[in-house]
This record gives sequence, structure tokens and C-alpha cells, in this order.
Amino acid sequence: GPLLGGHMSQTYLILENIPGDSHAQGFSYIAASYVKYLEAAGARVVPIRINRTYEEYVKIFNSINGLLLPGGDVDLQKSEFSRVSKIFYDLAIKANDALDYFPIWGTCQGFQQLTVLTSGKNLLTLTDTKAVALPLAFVPAAQNSRLFKNFPKDLLQSLSEENITSNFHSWSLSVQNYSRNAKLKRFYKVLSTNTDGRREFISTMEAYRYPFYAVQWHPEKSPFEWIDKPGMTHTPSAIKASFYTAIFFVSEAMKNQHQFPNISEEEKALIYNFAPVYKGLGSIFVQNYYFD
Repeated sequence: GPLLGGHMSQTYLILENIPGDSHAQGFSYIAASYVKYLEAAGARVVPIRINRTYEEYVKIFNSINGLLLPGGDVDLQKSEFSRVSKIFYDLAIKANDALDYFPIWGTCQGFQQLTVLTSGKNLLTLTDTKAVALPLAFVPAAQNSRLFKNFPKDLLQSLSEENITSNFHSWSLSVQNYSRNAKLKRFYKVLSTNTDGRREFISTMEAYRYPFYAVQWHPEKSPFEWIDKPGMTHTPSAIKASFYTAIFFVSEAMKNQHQFPNISEEEKALIYNFAPVYKGLGSIFVQNYYFD
């Protein structure tokens, strides 16, 4: 039977440290908020390390139940983050085509990375969205989307009216560039858009035929990040929106049957082997995990 009984999801995420993070005690990091976000929804987290071989990544892929691509600030075509993302993206496409359900979630830079992986090019545009909380402009199709269809009505209303989605990005996928690119348009269904006052960009989307989801905003920040700056929001509806996105993604991961070959490999892989480091309220994230 499945390891540890029932559907214990191992979702996982990867991220290289921000260039210029003077506190980086190692080569890569994960903001602890992503880990807490997934754990709060019933997943166990396996950090995926960069600079490993293709064979090692295949082995990890076959042991975990989903992938979260987090935010950050790396080159979407030449970085190690993009190399590893592409390996997992290709494996996930192949798995889903073979009826092995494997979900991917991209947040912020993860959203952007998915657009590059699907289209084969960087189609992003500069927007004035560095630190601002916004309501989502839902497209009519959003209510029947896999992602939003089980959200409570009052929460969808809050999302559409209140400034509760945190945006911290300089680059966006404009509606125009999405519409002009056949690959993106065929692959992703737009669920919500936003504007910086000048340019309309896509803020939430899901793939038509794959369990791939992408948000340009940061649902994990509301409950778990307390750096005081514009764009941060901690209202009950913001927290609720965060939780519903996480619970949706983890329920998708529960449809996957991958597991570690044995219990000791699973134990070695889990995030519990690492301790988050508190950086003070002047840093970008409240806590980070660091890896060599």
C-alpha cells in the first residue's frame, strides 16, 4: 500500500537565492512562507535542490506528488532555477499525458517561468506592480475553473472587490502578449487580470489540459510574511484566499500516487531536516531555509 498510509502528499518547491542576499548561508534558499503555506493545507514539503543531475531529478519526480515553483528574481532562461524547472515541467507533461496526474503551481516568478517554458520565449513586459495589493478582475470563465469553482461565494466577492492580492513583481505577462502567442493561448485559460493603470496583465491562469496553475500574486504572504511594506495585506479575507489556494493545490497533489522507494529516503528528503533562519523584520522574508 502507499507509504505511511492514505494520501500523504509530498509537494515540493525549489528556489535559488537572490543575487546580493548577503545573508545567504549557502547557495540556495527557500522562503519559509511557502513551506508553511503548503504544510497548513496538509502537505509535507520536500525541498528540491539545484545543481543536481538529471537522473536525481527524475528520481525525485517519481517520489513526490506535485511541484510548487516559488517567487524570486533569477534569469528565466539561463539560470539553474530555469534549468531544473524545465526538467520537471517536461516530466510533468509526459506523466500527465500517460494519465499520471501531476500538478504544478507557479507563484510570481513561478508564474513567469511557466510562461517561458510553455511558449519557449520570454514575453514579459515591465509593469508598475512592485508593491501593491489589488482586487482580481475575474473573467467570466473563472467561476467554472478548477481553481476557483469551490471557493466560497463571499470569498470570490472579496477577491474581486478588496485589495487583498499582494503584487511584488516588475515583470508581467500582458494580455496583449498572451493573446498574440498561439502556444500560450492554446495552453492556458486566463482566470483573472489586473492593470497597473496603463497595461493589463494576467494575474491568474490554469492550463486547459494539464493540472498546471499560475498566480502572479503572492497568496503565501498574507498569513506568513510580516515585513511591513506597501502591498502586504493580512485581512481575514486575504488569509482565507491564501488558504483556499493552498488547499486546492494540495488536493490536486493528493490525486498523485508517487512515493519514495522506502521510508529512510523519504525521511532524508523532507524539509524537517532543515531549520528556518529568522532574519529580522528588515529583510525580504521573515524566515528562510538555506541549502549548500
